[in-house]
Amino acid sequence: MQRFSLLWLMLTLSVLAGCESLMYPGRDRAAQPAEVAPPVESPDSAMQCPEPAEVICAEPEVKVVERVIERTVEKVVEVPVAKDKLVLGSVEEVAIEPPGLILESVVDTGSPTSTLRVRRLTPFERDGRDWIRFQIVQSSKMDPVSVELPIKRHVRVERLGFDNQRRPVVELNLTVGRITHQVEVNLTDEGGSDLLMLLGRNFLKDAAVVDVSRRNVQGQPQIDGVK
Repeated sequence: MQRFSLLWLMLTLSVLAGCESLMYPGRDRAAQPAEVAPPVESPDSAMQCPEPAEVICAEPEVKVVERVIERTVEKVVEVPVAKDKLVLGSVEEVAIEPPGLILESVVDTGSPTSTLRVRRLTPFERDGRDWIRFQIVQSSKMDPVSVELPIKRHVRVERLGFDNQRRPVVELNLTVGRITHQVEVNLTDEGGSDLLMLLGRNFLKDAAVVDVSRRNVQGQPQIDGVK
């Protein structure tokens, strides 16, 4: 009788459990989280481009720097010359003997003879020969120096736009640097530049070359007894 009662109880519990599962079929699944399906893109939305966004960039800072560079370059090029020849500039100091003066002279390769600008040219005769007396005036602050020399010859100087001149020619010892030559010098009392002497080709020939871009290359003449 007891066995029958236990069997009946177990059968009743089984029936009750089956009815509960039929009445609440989603109870076990409710506890589990539901899966979310990924969104499905339509073909039209995939082909559309995003709208352009306006981007404003900050202007870069510009600094203007002004540089002024001043350079002064002086380049002296020595002219190659033959042995024992002077290099002269456009102006050189020349010692004149007589009377023993130093004058600045224009170096002129276009003039065949040298020229000295003097004052008070006075010709006279001495011992049957023609002589000339003249004065060299270095500046207004110095006394004129009087010189008397025999006339070797006369030359006629033709100048464009001016009257021809007949000039007396004398011989003078001219020294530039350490070189001394006795050359013919024609005398003129005509006004001109501030420089009294013009050094012509009769001194330069076989003795010197000229660099017209320079001045006073040789410096003061080296001669004894010159003031």
